[in-house]
Amino acid sequence: MDNLFNDRTPPQEGERFDELLRHKGLVIERIISSSRIAHERYVQTQDEWVVLLQGEATLDIDGRTAQLTAGDHVFLPAQTPHTVKKVSDGALWLAIHLHPTP
Repeated sequence: MDNLFNDRTPPQEGERFDELLRHKGLVIERIISSSRIAHERYVQTQDEWVVLLQGEATLDIDGRTAQLTAGDHVFLPAQTPHTVKKVSDGALWLAIHLHPTP
């Protein structure tokens, strides 16, 4: 047993990914963001559902801007390009990845 809000100090730069559960094709991770973030473009092979639990963020999702505040969530189907453009220091995310079955 653990708590999502334990040890949530953000890294100096970028994001910290903490895997909470891996089971079959499911991966759940906690993400803690620094406001100093590289604008890395992600195009993943798995579907992802993500909720912003704390903070604010601006995402580019396949060329469209999405402004998120605490409680907002979004589904990103596999192969959807997305980039975190701006994020508040200490933003806390919960991401659920659904990997395709082999």
